[in-house]
Amino acid sequence: MVPVIGSLRRLVLAPSLEKVSFAGRGFPVTPSDATERLEAVPRAVVCGFEWGIDARSQWELERRLALVDAEQRGFAYEGATMACSVLDAMGPRRGNRTRELLLGPGRPHIFLAYIGIGFAMARLPRVLWRKVAPDLPADGGYYPEMSWLAVDGYGFDLAYFRTRRWVDRQERPAPYPWEGDADYFPRAVDQGIGRALWFVHGGNPGDVAAAVRAFAPGRHADLWSGVGLAATFAGATGAAGFDALRREAGDHWPELAQGSVFAVKARHYSGFVPEHTAVAAERLAGLAVERAVHLADSTAVPASAAGTAPAYELWRRKVRDAVGTAPVTG
Repeated sequence: MVPVIGSLRRLVLAPSLEKVSFAGRGFPVTPSDATERLEAVPRAVVCGFEWGIDARSQWELERRLALVDAEQRGFAYEGATMACSVLDAMGPRRGNRTRELLLGPGRPHIFLAYIGIGFAMARLPRVLWRKVAPDLPADGGYYPEMSWLAVDGYGFDLAYFRTRRWVDRQERPAPYPWEGDADYFPRAVDQGIGRALWFVHGGNPGDVAAAVRAFAPGRHADLWSGVGLAATFAGATGAAGFDALRREAGDHWPELAQGSVFAVKARHYSGFVPEHTAVAAERLAGLAVERAVHLADSTAVPASAAGTAPAYELWRRKVRDAVGTAPVTG
């Protein structure tokens, strides 16, 4: 029998499959085959969360997640990591479920797993946030540099589930000293909001671009980076759509390309690169998959090199500098 406390947490914290659908969220999306594929992403996250809450062991959780097809499996790990983070934070002492997951079967999906931690943050009081990020060995496995993706995930969750407040009214959350840097916190949140805009507008380049431009100009760069990451990782448009998105980004094309490069790296690290990711990398960043991965690897900045900005931001800058400001084509 599933533990009662686990069932209660699932019922209270997990949205239903209907609630995460575009129609359920009230997003201005015209249904199509492409948007149906895009909607499969939040559904996979919900399933992963429910399995993460209910599973009796990591062995059981890993085998449930293995049933998800390769293209969506990382999103299911997002949800599972969210569940483990909630369980770890809500106990009397800091739990170790998240750490065990990320050092075990979740390691190939470490990029999306951090985003899942951010989903947990959106459902927990800030006093518990100190318990959500596991202490992982700094052995080249993108810790702690990529832990800023948790804040990105937090921003995505705000925009996806409370769109009127965070997208329409464009409010900003109070700063929080994530990794000791409260100043960078709002920027990482905006990167997640940018990712959410790709879903809120069903991957329609023109509508996504209009949504970005509705924000204050100082926020556009981080929003475009998030758009590039989401478009490349999740797809939902073809080559012509990616070309249109690149044109719409205008002077913020390097940020769009940077997000695309990070998405390619995350897909490649997981062991599965879908065709739409390869097409997006070529159209948004002008790079084949192998070159995008090499760029991400060759520009990575260790946490020890951080100065006035987090290593994560220094990494993003180096990728932007490397892709340059080539004229838009297509």
